Amino acid sequence: MAPVILTVTLNPAYDMTYRLDTFARGRVQRVTEVEQRIGGKGINVSRVLGQLGIEALATGFSDEAFASAAAQDLPADFIPVLPRVRRTVVITESADGTTTGLWEPGARPNHPEAAMDRLRLRITTLLPTLRGMVISGSLPSGVDPAFPAELAGTALAAGIPTICDVDGPALVAAAAIPGVVLVPNEDELARLTASRSSSSPVTESAETACSHPAATTETVITTAQPLLDAGVRAVIATRGPAGMIACTQSGSWSAALPEPMSGNPTGAGDAAAAAVIAALATSPQPDWPTILTDAVATSAAAVAVPVAGQIDLALREGLSSQIIVTRARRAAQELPS
Repeated sequence: MAPVILTVTLNPAYDMTYRLDTFARGRVQRVTEVEQRIGGKGINVSRVLGQLGIEALATGFSDEAFASAAAQDLPADFIPVLPRVRRTVVITESADGTTTGLWEPGARPNHPEAAMDRLRLRITTLLPTLRGMVISGSLPSGVDPAFPAELAGTALAAGIPTICDVDGPALVAAAAIPGVVLVPNEDELARLTASRSSSSPVTESAETACSHPAATTETVITTAQPLLDAGVRAVIATRGPAGMIACTQSGSWSAALPEPMSGNPTGAGDAAAAAVIAALATSPQPDWPTILTDAVATSAAAVAVPVAGQIDLALREGLSSQIIVTRARRAAQELPS
């Protein structure tokens, strides 16, 4: 088997896209177009990697019907332990491009401990063939919030670069794994750092990027620094239209387009994760400014496409030369180089 990047989706979904001219609450409206496809954050990452010409395998939890549909749609090997798979609904308005998302919760696995054991075994078996792993998205009820961190630790112990794109208690646990790369949006990063300095419980938010970043670049870097000090390899903070910030052991950089890209932001963070893991899987010494440039371009190329898990390859290529990358500083001093 050729080396692959493994994506792990513990709470997949059937992605429903409803398109209409204008969405008005409290009224019966005619939908002009409907699209349904299998989805979930890890599946989105797999699809983007496929477009980039990189072999990827998607796994995680599902029901029988979803596992079969996934195997027919892309390289996938899901474990059918869920009683049903949830739906995510995106309402897209053609009048001005506004999108509204409705995210269902995930169903509890029939036997959570047995389900986690089966996935542990699946990943352990695949480790010799892997050159990267991405664990993405929310968790269904009954799954230990520390489970993604455990899987990440297993992969990293085998020398496999690993990204955790999770939230809430799962992100708190993942942040304690040395060598992991975290890809939070600003809201998730703020909740993570708040949880590390208090005993307040951390709740999990909807799986959407922060579209109105409030923190400055310096604040994001200062917020991420304790995570780097604790052993996290890198924090790639996604900031919606404001671009991204990469905080690493060797320094920090911010990157953004001159003008924000309009469109559907669902899946933009997944596209960024795909770009980052693609780079980490091929280079033991990452060039972080270059990685950040590609992540912003790939993310923007996803925004331009109506459905998650797809990018406009030609647009991605054209945007790369337009992205502005800046060496960033903490509020008081520059990170060591």
